[in-house]
Amino acid sequence: MCKDEWILCPVCGSKTRVKIRDDTVLENFPLFCPKCKRETTINVKQLNLSIINEPDAKTQSR
Repeated sequence: MCKDEWILCPVCGSKTRVKIRDDTVLENFPLFCPKCKRETTINVKQLNLSIINEPDAKTQSR
């Protein structure tokens, strides 16, 4: 029997709308949290979640 679980938001810790199984593989997946309204890019392999840190856009100075 396959184990499945909900992905929790890495920012606020609440449950998202995405459910994964133990054989799920996600690469560069944009995970949206309906509670904090943030989008985070993640990788998932064998129920191990890793966050991809993207640098924030910097304003240009003259």
